Amino acid sequence: MTSHEGQGAAPDKRARLKAIIGGSTGNLVEWYDWYAYAAFTLYFAPHFFPSEDRTAQLLSAAGIFAVGFLMRPIGAWLMGAYADRHGRKSGLTLSVSLMCAGSLLIAVTPGYEVIGVGAPLLLVLARLMQGLSIGGEYGASATYLTEMAGKDRRGFYSSFQYVTLIAGQLVAICVLLLLQSILTEAQLDAWGWRIPFAIGGALAVIVFWLRRGLAETQSFEVAKAQGAPKSGFIELITNHPRETLTVMLLTAGGTIAFYAYSIYMQKFLVNTAGFGREIASEINGITLFIFMLLQPLAGALSDRIGRKPLMIGFGVMGVLFTYPIFATLAVTRDPLVAGLLVMAGLVIVTGYTSINAVVKAELFPAHIRALGVALPYALANTLFGGTAEFVALWFKQSGMESAFYIYVSVMIAISLTVYIRMRDTKAHSRIRED
Repeated sequence: MTSHEGQGAAPDKRARLKAIIGGSTGNLVEWYDWYAYAAFTLYFAPHFFPSEDRTAQLLSAAGIFAVGFLMRPIGAWLMGAYADRHGRKSGLTLSVSLMCAGSLLIAVTPGYEVIGVGAPLLLVLARLMQGLSIGGEYGASATYLTEMAGKDRRGFYSSFQYVTLIAGQLVAICVLLLLQSILTEAQLDAWGWRIPFAIGGALAVIVFWLRRGLAETQSFEVAKAQGAPKSGFIELITNHPRETLTVMLLTAGGTIAFYAYSIYMQKFLVNTAGFGREIASEINGITLFIFMLLQPLAGALSDRIGRKPLMIGFGVMGVLFTYPIFATLAVTRDPLVAGLLVMAGLVIVTGYTSINAVVKAELFPAHIRALGVALPYALANTLFGGTAEFVALWFKQSGMESAFYIYVSVMIAISLTVYIRMRDTKAHSRIRED
């Protein structure tokens, strides 16, 4: 496919902006629901996993967090193909419905003291539903935002995929800080942790109706009109094996670095550095807010200089500085120093997060783009991102915590070799429509 002549006009600036705002808002709520689990783990873990050892409780909760990632490749496969066949809008609507159900289930599930082993089993079921949802959400939203942007601003507009991803995590942390300020510690431990999941379920219902009114992308309409091959797993691995492997490998280092500096960092500051839960939450919230603001700036920079320089910058600095940052954080007792160190790590990760969506989307033709973006990304996340917290806590419990710093550095180095070898997708994009 080399042209879209006769297949309809490209959307104007106002239509693009409306669609991107609409798609981003839904993405924010999806990721809020997903991250609320991580933000409130310190409070709900004792209700599902009774134990006198805090690390053991966190390890059990992190294990279920990782289990949720097992469904992400399945969700990416099923809903990625669904979005390629039935439209990006349809895929986005389906994913938010599953996320809503998972959040509400967590909100109402009784604790271990009430229903015994049924409590962690229901928690697993809820995370499996959310994993299925988020597996399809990433591919559909990344593809939608990239396709709705013009060719000269794809980096900028697609960066809002991670802006809203981070914003979802940030909102979860803000809800945590708010509840910490208005509820007592005992109230938050007893029942207050259920509130954010109820909020997430309610917001997901609103987003369901919002997404039903989104416009479809021109790329999908063109591919449909031209009778392109049907999206599916066989089509992906048979005709696009190089691109699929590239997405997996370029994601591996980026996703583990992102989860290490964002999701796991709150627990690391409490469990290793020795900060109180409130201080750790504040550090996490402030640094993530600044991190969120950096994404469009880096995305716009990629529109000017290309995607490759940013990815290589992340790879080189990630390899050089990950170990020193974590090792210093482990022994610091000054919240300001800790915040600056966390921020340094997040600035480095911006070279990956700000443009990873557009890079992946630019690798694939329209008829299989959502699946091509979603499935290899989800596989890499399951193997590395979803297990990052579990691996980190396992190393700590085994008395080898510094091995986690080395592990993250090595994974970034593997991705760096891919960044160096691949072509810059800005100059070789397979998105034909403007």
